[in-house]
Amino acid sequence: MDRAKQRVEARGRIRKRIRSKILGTAQRPRLAIYKSLKHIYVQVFDDASGTTLGQASTRDKDFGSKAAANAAAAKAVGALIAERMKSKGVTRVVFDRGGYLYHGNVKALADAARENGLEF
Repeated sequence: MDRAKQRVEARGRIRKRIRSKILGTAQRPRLAIYKSLKHIYVQVFDDASGTTLGQASTRDKDFGSKAAANAAAAKAVGALIAERMKSKGVTRVVFDRGGYLYHGNVKALADAARENGLEF
C-alpha cells in the first residue's frame, strides 16, 4: 500500500472517531471542513434534524478571487461562513476539523471564523 493511500485511510479513521464524539444541534450546529488539493469547503450542519444550514467554499461566486487551497483562501472562506451564519442568527458552533491536523489552512479558517463572530 502506498503512502498516500495510508494517509487517506488514517484520516478516515480519525474522522470517524471525531464524528462519534461531536453532534451538531439547532442551538449549536456543527461546522465541518473538507479540503481538496485545489479548494477548501466548509458546511454548517444541524445533525439532529439532518439539515445543512449554510456552506462556503473557494468555489463560491461570492469568493471572488482566483481559487486556491492556501491560508489566504482559508481565511476568506472562514470570514464568509461567519458572515453567512451570523445573518441566519447562528453565533455558536461545534468545530469539526474532519480528521485534518489543526494547523495551516484549518487553523487559518477557524481563526478567521472566530474573528468574524463565530464562537467555538
